[in-house]
Amino acid sequence: MAWPIAEVARMSGVTARTLRHYDEIGLLPPAWIGSNGHRYYEERQLLQLQQILVLRALGVGLTEIARILGDQVDELEALRDHRRRLVAERDRLDALAATVSRTIADLERSRKDGTPMTINRPENLFEGIQPGDVDASLRDFPEHAEAARRATAAMAPAEIEAGQRERTARMIRLAELMAAGHPADAEPVQSTIDEEYRLLGTIRSVPTEEYLAIARSCTENEQWSAAYEAIAQGLAAYQRAAMEAYAAARLS
Repeated sequence: MAWPIAEVARMSGVTARTLRHYDEIGLLPPAWIGSNGHRYYEERQLLQLQQILVLRALGVGLTEIARILGDQVDELEALRDHRRRLVAERDRLDALAATVSRTIADLERSRKDGTPMTINRPENLFEGIQPGDVDASLRDFPEHAEAARRATAAMAPAEIEAGQRERTARMIRLAELMAAGHPADAEPVQSTIDEEYRLLGTIRSVPTEEYLAIARSCTENEQWSAAYEAIAQGLAAYQRAAMEAYAAARLS
């Protein structure tokens, strides 16, 4: 049995344009092309499309997917491997969700009691976050990503944990300043942003335009935005505004 490209697009949720692109780059050629020029797919191609979509969901790039599909011999073993990856990703997301839930509970308790928020284990904010996540979050800043990788590689585990604690403390401090009604350009906020900027400079010198691009990523990069919003609603936009105010006042 064969399915036309329009039917495959409907079943899989992948657009016909994407399927044509997969054909053009040799990733997923159709089983055959009809006299009308339409592409048709058989069961083998549908199974291969499933593998492609699983790997894409895991963040694997098309070039690497092509290599994986080219190297695999047994389809059943390949599916078992994909399942192992999915289960590992599920476990990672579960850990991350639990981390965020703890943070939300701490913030809600802090606001209800009117007491400063304290975190007994600040590294909890980073459970479920892997080095690959950091690389992905810095995809728009390859030079900084490479510098960050080199810096982390030279650190002892205790140093990495200390850095996590410091980042957690600054995120919570900004959330508290925002909740207290301080404008993004207020001195206490700018003091925290200055700390961040100086730490950024220990990895590599960041030009003003790149710094502003990083600021925009607080709201435009889905991974960054989600991390801020998990701490407090509106924190991503607040962080961006604070960084832009810092650049205007001190970097122009």
